[in-house]
Amino acid sequence: MSQTDTETRGARASRAPIDPRLLRRARAMRGFLALGGLLGLLQTASIIGFAWFVSVLVTGAIDGQSVAELSGSFAALAAMVLLRAFTVWAMDAAAAAGAARVKSQLRVSVLAGIRKLGPSWTAQRGSAATATLVGPGLDALDGYFGKYLPQLILTAIATPLLVIAIFLNDWLSALIVAIALPVIPLFMVLIGMATQAVQRKQWDALQHLSGSFLDVVGGLATLKIFGRERRQLTRIRTVTESYRSETMKVLRLSFLSGFVLELAGSLSVALIAVTIGLRLLDGDLTLGVGLFVLILAPEVFLPVRNVGAQYHAAAEGVTAAADVFDVLEQAEALPKQQTAAAASTAAPSTAVAAARGGTLRLQDLSVHRGDRLIVDRFSAEFEPGTLSVLAGPSGAGKSTILAALLGFVPFDGTVSLGGLHALRRDDVAWSGQNPALGSGSVAENVALGGRLAPGSAERAELLERSMRLAVASGIDPELTLGVGGAGLSGGQAQRVGLARAFYRWQERSTPVLLLDEPSSALDAETEARLLGSLREAADAGAIVIVVSHRQAVLAGADRIVWLETVHVD
Repeated sequence: MSQTDTETRGARASRAPIDPRLLRRARAMRGFLALGGLLGLLQTASIIGFAWFVSVLVTGAIDGQSVAELSGSFAALAAMVLLRAFTVWAMDAAAAAGAARVKSQLRVSVLAGIRKLGPSWTAQRGSAATATLVGPGLDALDGYFGKYLPQLILTAIATPLLVIAIFLNDWLSALIVAIALPVIPLFMVLIGMATQAVQRKQWDALQHLSGSFLDVVGGLATLKIFGRERRQLTRIRTVTESYRSETMKVLRLSFLSGFVLELAGSLSVALIAVTIGLRLLDGDLTLGVGLFVLILAPEVFLPVRNVGAQYHAAAEGVTAAADVFDVLEQAEALPKQQTAAAASTAAPSTAVAAARGGTLRLQDLSVHRGDRLIVDRFSAEFEPGTLSVLAGPSGAGKSTILAALLGFVPFDGTVSLGGLHALRRDDVAWSGQNPALGSGSVAENVALGGRLAPGSAERAELLERSMRLAVASGIDPELTLGVGGAGLSGGQAQRVGLARAFYRWQERSTPVLLLDEPSSALDAETEARLLGSLREAADAGAIVIVVSHRQAVLAGADRIVWLETVHVD
């Protein structure tokens, strides 16, 4: 599926009153629509009942009926008021609950899709844009469920029923309503098309602002070192001004559309009121029927007008949801065989367990990034118990091969472990160039994703052994780190990341240990001790593959696989 096809289908779906992809991908949506339909039917009944009993009470009072004679109508009118109040409250409660469930389901789905697409896709899109989409973007669905969708349901149910009720009492007023009513949806379509364009620009501006702010925060230390931190003020100010400008365009369009819809609805109701007044004077219409129709007429136009007004509250959430569906469709478009380590993480079968002691084979592995060929038909075999080093110039595709083995990038070719064309996540322990540490203790970072219970003796023993293998025994496991692992030097952070890989290798008995430039921030003595740990892992039967250009690592390897940069004519 091409990106253009995805965008075209997403644009068509976002222009629909209800995106059909919401119904397919969020099961909670269907329950909300069913409940909303029932509540909308009850609310319509309360509106008709209210108009009927008000007209009965007014005409009865004019005819001289006593309060006692009208008490039944008063009670019925109060019941209609309470019923309408209950349905409005119930619709709000159902909308809040439905929004929470749908957002939860979509977040689970999109996170799974992002996981399948891998870090390379996230890096290309931008982590800030992805976080904005999964966080504030989906939170904007509250406006869609809380304001827009209830009005849409009420419009679909109430409008035709109210028109029928008017027709049964006065066909001429119903004819005027039928002629005037389509004018409002026509304005809504035109306004909706304009709103979609400006809302998309606002959403893009918000993602750009998030990415720019994240870039500045991430590089603030470097900027301060070179005294350039204040120069970023202009950049942030420019991006913020762009977002403010796009937001104001959305607000101006919202106010303008509200005015147009109110004007169209008011003129339509006024036309009905004038005709009813003239016919009452001529005696062609009774007062009871006239009052009943006159009370119902604004209620016919009110849901339609509210749908147009609330569309703007929902537009941001609809735009974000369309982006979510595009992410899911991109993930589903990936061929299953092109995500090696993205296979099932369920307990291994007997055949898979037997394959863990076998050779890791890469056959004609090719990786593209856009139109660029990074790795061209790479083939190699890695035996258990060996320490292999992938070496070569920068840009030769060393880290890309590791990313393919981890399932982070799609590839062509085959990867097999012990003869099986599947490399499972539980088959791999790895550490990248960026240790990617988070807030919490060193021990929590090392045991991230582990299965052993915190505080258990087995976990403590495994932590100690992993820290020793990573030459990180001098780092206090209880040391609390800040955001991004703040509190450690570059070399210490690298060793904590290595300890995490050793922890996983030992806890899950992974047959493959992948390390990307594990000693780039280490001194010679620490590097030599780390090489001893890698040799220990290989002697234990692991397939150890290291990306490195360091001479000490190359000298200590059992095998060196040299890669050359791919040249495309």
